[in-house]
Order: sequence, then C-alpha cells, then structure tokens
Amino acid sequence: MTAVVARTLDDAIGDVDWADVPPGVELVRYTVPSGVLAGYAAGNPSHPRMLLVPGVTGSKEDFALMTPLLVRAGYRVESFDLAGQYQSHEAGPEQLNPPRKQYDHELFVDDLVAVLRTGRTPAHVLGYSFAGTVAQLVAVRHPQLVASLTLLSTPPVSGQAFRKLASVHGLGAFVSHFTNAHQSAGIFLWGIRRNINHAPEHRLEFVQHRLKFTRRSSIDDMQGLMRRTPEVDAALRELGIPKLVAFGRHDTWAPKHHVAFAGRIGAEAIEYETGHSPCETTPHQLVRDMVRLIESAER
Repeated sequence: MTAVVARTLDDAIGDVDWADVPPGVELVRYTVPSGVLAGYAAGNPSHPRMLLVPGVTGSKEDFALMTPLLVRAGYRVESFDLAGQYQSHEAGPEQLNPPRKQYDHELFVDDLVAVLRTGRTPAHVLGYSFAGTVAQLVAVRHPQLVASLTLLSTPPVSGQAFRKLASVHGLGAFVSHFTNAHQSAGIFLWGIRRNINHAPEHRLEFVQHRLKFTRRSSIDDMQGLMRRTPEVDAALRELGIPKLVAFGRHDTWAPKHHVAFAGRIGAEAIEYETGHSPCETTPHQLVRDMVRLIESAER
C-alpha cells in the first residue's frame, strides 16, 4: 500500500459503530496479577504476534480499524482493556497478592508481562498514550518479550508529563501546578463528556458507554502516574529492536517533543495530520508505517 492510497483510505473513514466486533475477532480473557482482563484476538496464532495496548479511558475497541489491516498483513493481533477500564473494570490493586490500595506502574507492567507470556514471544507491542509508558518499562525490563515497540501518542517527557501539554494554551502549566490527580482527571473527563475533540456521533456514544463501567479510581491513579513518568530513554536506546514514535500534528503534546523523544531513544518519528488518536483516524497510514518498519528491520 502506497502512502497516497493509505491517506485516501483514511480520508474515506466515516462514522464507525465502535461497539461492533471486527470481523474474525475472538473474545478472550487474560488472567493476570490484578484479576481478569477482557480482550480479543484475531488472525492465525502461528503468525507473528502484535499486541495493541490502549490507554486511559480506552479499550481494545480503539484498534478496531487497525486489527483487520494487521491480520491481512500477516499478524496475529491481540488487544485488551487495562485493569480498571471498561470490561476489565473488576481488575484492580485489591486483587494483588498482597493487596495494594492504588493502581501503579508495577500493576500495569506485571499485567502486560502476564498477557505477553500467554502467547508467542517476542511480540510486536504498540502502547497507546499512557500504555506507551507501560510498554517502555516492559521492553527495558523484559527485552526477550518485545520484538518491536510502537509508542503512539505517548507522553514524550519524563516526570510531570502534563507540564508540556500543548492542546490548549496555558493548560499544561495550570494542570501541572494547580491541580492534583483527582482534579486533573475531572478536567479530562469533562472534556470527554463535552466532546471538545468533536468526535463523530457513534464514537461519542461508545466512549460515553464505556465510561459507565470504567473505575474512576483507575483514572485518578493513572493521572497521578503521568505526573511521575519514568525516565528510561537511555535503556530504550540500547534496545536493538525497531522503535516507532507515532503522533498526530494536533496531539496533546507538540510534535517537537515527540521528535525529540524519538531522537533520544533511537526511534523513527512519524507525524500524521490528526490529533491524539491516529489508531482511529489514520489507521491505514499507521499500519503501513508499522509494518514497513518491522519488515525493513527483518530484512
């Protein structure tokens, strides 16, 4: 698929019913340290494995348009809802051994490692937004599990990631200095419910639906974790695997921060003419670039 064809196909995407299960998808469950996670799988299990991990308030359905494209490209595709999110809302820190009070990086890292170990490894991993931070930690701690790493709209700075927000002038400084995790989560949820990103009708209906199930405490805790984004740039740079930093021109963080991040970790940086969700709005271009990067490295 050429770049022009991919852009043309993306431009033709209409108002998708995101509640529909993509063709050929099997609903699955993963037993992990925090409980049971809802997931799906598609494609031949003997093919190279691609694991797509959604972010805060997200779910496996965020990759509904990418999944059939990746299956046609020859991959076994899997995804799941993070602990506390949508159909994995019952999974949480109280189910750990020993129990803990909050969702933390270790919970999400251990869950992702458990999912990876249920199938063929090393696997190609895409981490979307907050999940990109989790995927980085897994890659540097368990390099034998990860064949390639795509960081989609991932916080491109360590520490207090909100200090570099670019979507609204001055918002980054306000959220960073004048709100706590619960308050910044409230701002985040207010924006979703008010549809400030102008999502199409069916997309907004689905997003509102899954918020009814997602634990507010998990959102609060994830917002807190994004204020403590780990610094693993040097360790990522040393990994001898294909790495892609993918982002929209109108993302939450400005393109210059994503490009600088890619340079620090030795990744290719690709920008799309969209916002925070290329997996939804430019899936053909994103899949094309992921497959090209992986196949180029293999050759």
